[in-house]
Amino acid sequence: MTVRRECGFAYLLMLFLIALLAISMLAMGTLEYYAKVRSDEVELLRVGAEFRHALASYRNAVEPRTYPTSLDELVLDRRAGVLRRHLRKIYADPITRTRDWGVVVEVGGIIGVYSKSQRKPLKVAGFDPEDAGLEGAEHYSDWIFSPVRATPEATVDSGLR
Repeated sequence: MTVRRECGFAYLLMLFLIALLAISMLAMGTLEYYAKVRSDEVELLRVGAEFRHALASYRNAVEPRTYPTSLDELVLDRRAGVLRRHLRKIYADPITRTRDWGVVVEVGGIIGVYSKSQRKPLKVAGFDPEDAGLEGAEHYSDWIFSPVRATPEATVDSGLR
């Protein structure tokens, strides 16, 4: 009678393939995460541009040229006796997923908005010319979307109005 030795090569090969599959799935998950963050950044830049243009439109719509005291005034502007919409709706912040925007107030009006997220952005350079002021920002909350440059006297208010 002969003794047969089983070496277990198939078992080791299966373990190796499972480990390889797990590593590749982890890499795909990481790539998917960064793709989602980049997509959220692009959406934040788009929404920020909408706010920037709405603030400029509000200011230029009626004399005297003032900025809104609340973000809701960008949606329903009744200053001239006619309803005017500078912004279709108050968009949600793509980073925090809330409608809670930080606002920059100067001379009684909102001159800019920013995300309240303290996460670090992936994009720190290569912005469009109108977003050039966002370069080198440490946090998304440093990305201020305004039709004007804020003066040192401008106050940053963290609440939605």
